[in-house]
Amino acid sequence: MLEQLFGSKTRTQLLRTFLQNPETAFFVRELTRRLDVQINAVRHELKNLEALNLVEPVDVADGKAVQKKHYRLKQNSILIPELRALFVKSRALLEKDMVKRLQAVGRISYFALTGRFVDREESPTDIFVVGRVDRRKLSDLVRKFEIEFGHEINFTVLDEEEMRYRMDVMDRFLYSVLDAPKLVFVDEFFHSAQEDAHV
Repeated sequence: MLEQLFGSKTRTQLLRTFLQNPETAFFVRELTRRLDVQINAVRHELKNLEALNLVEPVDVADGKAVQKKHYRLKQNSILIPELRALFVKSRALLEKDMVKRLQAVGRISYFALTGRFVDREESPTDIFVVGRVDRRKLSDLVRKFEIEFGHEINFTVLDEEEMRYRMDVMDRFLYSVLDAPKLVFVDEFFHSAQEDAHV
């Protein structure tokens, strides 16, 4: 959606990266690797963003005291608050699309977004899935969404048997995920467990 609005996927990815990391100064090649985009495209869009007064070049000294030009968000730009709000709304739509597409990779009995999706970067995982899924398809799909979101996405997949075992042994990792803030989209696993308990 934002690609159509801004007229460039690379420009959109750069804006998202700068808005999510407002204090960070990025070197051009670092942005190229991070976004998996050709360096000339990154340089071109950085010039556009600089002309729009959205980013600014800064010199950063490395260990050898050599000055290298980096770019960072120009936080005093009057457009930044509006752009940030627009990207937040776009992220909600992107998350909805991601949920729909992830649910198509197998038989899922529990599915939750946590970690970065609820602003808890210290969480050990961002996507938690219980069920039988095609892990290769899931991994490929997550990699695509990493580019869209502009950050790494960690995911965890357990089959129902392993989930029950980890619950029985009070697995620390599992309960750190279950006790953390999260957005639950599929909850058949615990629903069926409660029904079994009442039989």
